[in-house]
Amino acid sequence: MLQVLSSAWALLLGMSLLMVGNGMQGTLLGIRGEIEGFSTLEMSIVMSAYFAGFLGGSRMAPGMIRRVGHVRVFAALASLISAVMIIYPTLTEVWVWTLGRVLIGFCFSAVYVTAESWLNNAATNDNRGQALSLYMIVQTAGIVVSQALLLTADPSGYVLFVIPSVLVSIAVTPILLSISPTPAFEATKPMSLKQLAGYSPLGCVGMFLLGGVFSAQFGMASVFGAKAGLSVAQISTFVAMFFVGAVLLQYPIGWISDRMDRRFLILIVSAVGVAGSMLGLLLGAQFTFLLASAFVVGGMSNPLYSLLIAHTNDFLEHEDMAAASGGLIFINGLGAILGPIITGYMMDYVGPGGFYLFTGALFGALVAYAGYRSTVRKSIPVDETGAYVAVAPSYTSVALEYAQEYAIETELSDENATTPDRM
Repeated sequence: MLQVLSSAWALLLGMSLLMVGNGMQGTLLGIRGEIEGFSTLEMSIVMSAYFAGFLGGSRMAPGMIRRVGHVRVFAALASLISAVMIIYPTLTEVWVWTLGRVLIGFCFSAVYVTAESWLNNAATNDNRGQALSLYMIVQTAGIVVSQALLLTADPSGYVLFVIPSVLVSIAVTPILLSISPTPAFEATKPMSLKQLAGYSPLGCVGMFLLGGVFSAQFGMASVFGAKAGLSVAQISTFVAMFFVGAVLLQYPIGWISDRMDRRFLILIVSAVGVAGSMLGLLLGAQFTFLLASAFVVGGMSNPLYSLLIAHTNDFLEHEDMAAASGGLIFINGLGAILGPIITGYMMDYVGPGGFYLFTGALFGALVAYAGYRSTVRKSIPVDETGAYVAVAPSYTSVALEYAQEYAIETELSDENATTPDRM
């Protein structure tokens, strides 16, 4: 762990500041949109725009990096992010915010691709797992910390938009001044979606459904809080609980997944997600229960992302895992684009409770489909499944391929350790 910190501290520090900036602007827009009188549908379009930009950035960033290099891409896009954050309070128009969210989603995606390739270059086979864990912790901690910063000023003013703009600008400095040399960049050609669906129908359907759950958490949770009449402090705490649950429950569920049928575990975790959503829907008027529901929903959805990837890998050869990651991210991104829009329609139709109706319906659909797949395909014995590796929904294809490589190395290492010596 210390070796990873010593070789990549500047990158991890810069990424933590970037995540604080990203987490602040996502929640702040939901609060400010209510102040400005934007409708739920308008805010759902604004929030959906981020995921459209993110998906586009993840596919275009590799070509940009090859043409002009890591340093220029990172510096240029971080500067654009900083500028857009200042534009939000200056031009409070729905179309401006929508365009700004597309740009910010695109830029953050490309910045993540750049940073993840740097992290991959800084890690070795011996500390690869530690680097992945630190990267996930830094990302999640940044979002949680960002919610506390929302309490430092009035959301109707400019200060809360200036803070993330400054943080993003500062984040560039340690990374560009201390990381050398820039790594070579190679991207794996994605597997076709038809091939991927043939290998793992549950993995593909599950990733699409989870895209909607994630975008509801990251994009619409603050809109829900504003519509439900929560204070700024309550909204920031509510949003943070999704990510606290994600961190605390990721590894226990991962430990269980290596010891039982993953398809059955996907069904159980999804069912708990339904229960968490119903808790928020039925008892959300009491803030304590609302926080508990956010903890459960976040704590189930993030491990499900890793579970579905591990389940898909169980049906793939080692050489196909990296190629499959691009398709899984694309499918998840499509669900994320649609998620806020559908959530907005439901919240307009039934009120703020539409937020939890949407997440509950998606978890319920995953329960039903996992149960169906259990009847049409024989499960793989536990001792023949691959290693579970914790990954975050914010990972781009670079970090996910990096995680796939680590999963393969872990699996091969375990096989070698259990193979008797015949010398």
